[in-house]
Amino acid sequence: MTTSRMHNRQAEAGVRNAAIVVAAGSGTRLGGATPKQFQALGGKPMLLWSVEALLRCKDISAIAVVVPVEDQHRVRTMLPHGWHIHVVPGGATRTESVRAGLTVLEPLRPDSVLIHDAARPGLSADVLDELLEALAEADAACPALPVADALKRADTLKTLAREGLVRVQTPQAFRWDVITRAYASAPASAVDDLALLEGTGARIKLTPGRHGLLKVTYPEDLALAEKLIGLPAFRVGTGFDVHGFEAGDAVILCGVRIPHTKKLEGHSDADAAWHALTDAILGAIALGDIGDHFPPSDPQWKGAASIKFLQHAVKLAHERGYRIANADITILAERPKIAPHREAMRHATAEAMNVLLDVVSVKATTTEGLGFVGREEGIAAQASVLLSR
Repeated sequence: MTTSRMHNRQAEAGVRNAAIVVAAGSGTRLGGATPKQFQALGGKPMLLWSVEALLRCKDISAIAVVVPVEDQHRVRTMLPHGWHIHVVPGGATRTESVRAGLTVLEPLRPDSVLIHDAARPGLSADVLDELLEALAEADAACPALPVADALKRADTLKTLAREGLVRVQTPQAFRWDVITRAYASAPASAVDDLALLEGTGARIKLTPGRHGLLKVTYPEDLALAEKLIGLPAFRVGTGFDVHGFEAGDAVILCGVRIPHTKKLEGHSDADAAWHALTDAILGAIALGDIGDHFPPSDPQWKGAASIKFLQHAVKLAHERGYRIANADITILAERPKIAPHREAMRHATAEAMNVLLDVVSVKATTTEGLGFVGREEGIAAQASVLLSR
């Protein structure tokens, strides 16, 4: 669909309110090689928290996401597809980036527009509702928090009066005609969008700010943001795997080769214990199972060592801000006997996951001669893990 057809479709749909998410900065103060809007927060890029919050608001019909020119394709693949989301190349300053967002929304002529910084991931439905309600009797609205700390000048340490002062946040909401007129004569760079209305006589209303709307600027802000947006402190996962026997001279369990009259059949090394553990970790972070990540139909995994699967799952957990708090593996087998090898299996598992030994438990049981395991047709394993932030 061409851009003009998209705009026509949106105009016909009656776009009442639109939003701009500004994500074109470099975020150098946060550190790291990745701009902060793309750094992981709770398992997904920070930018997505704001976009998804806006998408959930039924009163917002179009969103312009302003990003660095070189990251346009990357962001398009990251965001949900839809005619109401526009990925826009940003400018050298925040003001230029907002202007780019206004330009792409211009054909829609919305009643109002909310302008938000992607570095504030704690956007909630209440904040959006309050801003839009405020525009019923104002030209602009902005969430604000009172200043609680004492204020002093850094050079003289002179105390400044804090009465009547507030800390403004984003999104800042504007009637469309008011903000577009302001941007028509805006300087190259402004402190924020609300600053462009100073001295114009515009009616501005402050709505309640939220501590959860923290702006992520420095490294320590990331950890605080995760707490404020309510990410779970713990996650639990379970896994189960079973492999039948075939001709061979040893089985591999928890990365340890155990001599036996048979071996376990499988596309990889058939390490049922580590397969169950891998599934438990993937389940805890809601990322499917081992077959989704390492399909047995893929020849590259034939005979592969299961440590690759386990370490991949651990890496995914780390990327989402979680560590292995403990792992418990139970092996169901009549033979070979597991007890003589249990400590070696614990050590191998702890080393593979880069955790302390006391984080890992390995134990075994039989099925008293019953069923698949009891008939010595194969070995089963189950595992559970606890992940902590």
